[in-house]
Amino acid sequence: MLATEQSVIHIWGQNPLSGEVKISGAKNSALVVMAGSLLCSSGCRLQNIPGLVDVDKMCQIIEALGVKIERNGEILDFDTTGFNCHTPPFELVSKLRAAFFAIGPILARLGVAKVPLPGGCSIGARPVELHVRGLQAMGAHVEIEHGIVNAYVTGSNKRLQGAKIYLDYPSVGATETLMMAATLADGETILENAAKEPEVVDLANFCISIGAKIFGAGTDRMTIVGVDKLHSTDYSIIPDRVEAATFLVAGAITNSEISMFPVIPAHLTAAVAKLAQIGAKVAIDAPDRMRVIPTGILRGTDIETLPYPAFPTDMQAQFMAMLAVSEGNSVITETVFENRLQHVAELKRMGANIKVKGNHAIVEGVAMLSGATVTATDLRASAALVLAGLAAQGKTTIQGLHHLDRGYDRLEEKMRNLGAKIERVRVNAAGEVIARQGEKIVR
Repeated sequence: MLATEQSVIHIWGQNPLSGEVKISGAKNSALVVMAGSLLCSSGCRLQNIPGLVDVDKMCQIIEALGVKIERNGEILDFDTTGFNCHTPPFELVSKLRAAFFAIGPILARLGVAKVPLPGGCSIGARPVELHVRGLQAMGAHVEIEHGIVNAYVTGSNKRLQGAKIYLDYPSVGATETLMMAATLADGETILENAAKEPEVVDLANFCISIGAKIFGAGTDRMTIVGVDKLHSTDYSIIPDRVEAATFLVAGAITNSEISMFPVIPAHLTAAVAKLAQIGAKVAIDAPDRMRVIPTGILRGTDIETLPYPAFPTDMQAQFMAMLAVSEGNSVITETVFENRLQHVAELKRMGANIKVKGNHAIVEGVAMLSGATVTATDLRASAALVLAGLAAQGKTTIQGLHHLDRGYDRLEEKMRNLGAKIERVRVNAAGEVIARQGEKIVR
């Protein structure tokens, strides 16, 4: 049942798409590089920052630490000369997991940090033990009390010490936290079994641009040689590979040709390979431009999510929507987050034939999905429901848009520019439109 009043997205499906879409800066890079701005002694400029709710939250958190931020479109200017607070506010950090990564820069700069345990999507536990053990290896005293991680460094200079750290799991967050902490540590830090994701490499490149000495980013063994001070920079965030892959699926599921830029094709290797197995071709038209070319037939395939460079968990839900209308059977195995199959129930409302056994989803393709009222359960599930709505017969109404707005910059506007019949509206408890956002859809 709809709440008293809320924003929803209406989609009228089975309309062909065409044209070109601009891919925004990567959410998962932007948030952690914003945290990395705290490492700069005077400040920095970040470009290609997407317009997201999570970015707004991260700005609030960093400003609460004494940093001044000016925003001009996709550009953020940070003045860190007033950075002197080591305790970001609980009410903000508890709602944004990426905010926890600031513990590394705060501890490295100030020698003390009190950071609430993180929040975010309810897709899994995502514990912080790896972050804590790594900081302890670098000489920090860390205690967790009443939901707050208290960390401090002893000694006259309150400086972390270089260490050799082995991560039990190639955690992106732990790799990023410890990399940032190590940039200002005394001596050399080696991270073994480090995460290889493009966003980790982007953070490393940002840190290098402010004077850090980092070697091996993108491999499982990173070396960081600490320096005394880090300077300012002007740095541009990489394009969002998950948004790009979402539009690749949008083309395949609607049997439409869509071009997208800017992209880094190497970041999309796993997604492109699966699209080829399913029946969609992807052309690389330029070093930063890709085009999805449908073949008219979608076939089932099996997918297992694993850390980069394997198939990303952030694309599992979107590919499930496509496999729901692909010929034959598919098995999707989610190995990264234990609660990331919640969207199955919503896809089934639209006529998908999916059974869940543990961390496996068995998908039997159907000829067509039908429009329905569905609710987004997390960020990537919200995108999957948009894709399903584009392919479905009739009208789909998607609730829970706060998830979508955390990670997709103007998604419905971009889809509308490609020809989708989609609009965001404010509705009352009866589902009646009381206000429209953006262009009105003629139907």
